[in-house]
Amino acid sequence: MSHYFLPDDNLKSKQRQVSYSFKGKTFNFTTDSGVFSKDHVDYATGLLLANLPPLTGSLLDMGCGYGCIGIILAKVWGLDVTQCDVNPNAVNLTELNRESNSADTAVIVSDCFDNITGKFDAITLNPPIHAGKAVTYKMYDESIEHLNDNGRLFIVTLKKHGAESTYKKLMAVYGNCEAIYKKKGYYVFCCVKKILA
Repeated sequence: MSHYFLPDDNLKSKQRQVSYSFKGKTFNFTTDSGVFSKDHVDYATGLLLANLPPLTGSLLDMGCGYGCIGIILAKVWGLDVTQCDVNPNAVNLTELNRESNSADTAVIVSDCFDNITGKFDAITLNPPIHAGKAVTYKMYDESIEHLNDNGRLFIVTLKKHGAESTYKKLMAVYGNCEAIYKKKGYYVFCCVKKILA
């Protein structure tokens, strides 16, 4: 069985176009077989975008898929964006989409944070729940190492996908976790890398 978080050379390509509007700007994305939410920008991703406070500085779009979050935030807020995904096909689509939307982002193939160097002011993540808890928890554990002091991690998740256990894990990693959105089973969490006294 094919999963969007794994490359699959046996999938037949079927590219399509997806449009999405944010803050008065319309973005057009090319998607394909084997990537997450290929028919539309999924609802949870839209909630994550809609509930982010205005951001400045640098951003890591972790598990970028075909690139919508990082491309949108690079264009709307002028952020210095790095995008990564474990799936080379997703990375190729992100590169195509950053060019078609005239977004200046860096795009990297990376299994979680394995190929990520440096630190960021913010990290966004719509976690690949179906990759399993070992993968998502690895992302949570390592995210704090890639944030600047007072940097923030933003995660969108669902109650049915283990929002409560995600909250507990993030509290254990960061010592703080705020639900900046909570409605109808959807949660957007924000964790801050506190400066140690």
